[in-house]
Amino acid sequence: MKLNHREYAGFREGMTIQDVIEESRFTWPNLVVVLNGKVIKPEDYDGTLIDVRDDLEVIHLLAGG
Repeated sequence: MKLNHREYAGFREGMTIQDVIEESRFTWPNLVVVLNGKVIKPEDYDGTLIDVRDDLEVIHLLAGG
C-alpha cells in the first residue's frame, strides 16, 4: 500500500483508513482523504478497508492570510 506516494511499512490485513490516520498520527482537524483517486468522507474512514494494492493520500487543509 502507498501512503502519500510512499510505501507504507505498517500495512496489515484488515486495516481501515481510520487505522492509517491514527497510526500515522495525522492530527490536523481538516483532512482530505483520497483512496485510489476517490475522495472518502470522514464518516467512512472507519468502515473503509485498505488493500495492499491501494494508493492512499491524506492531505492537510491549511488556510492562510
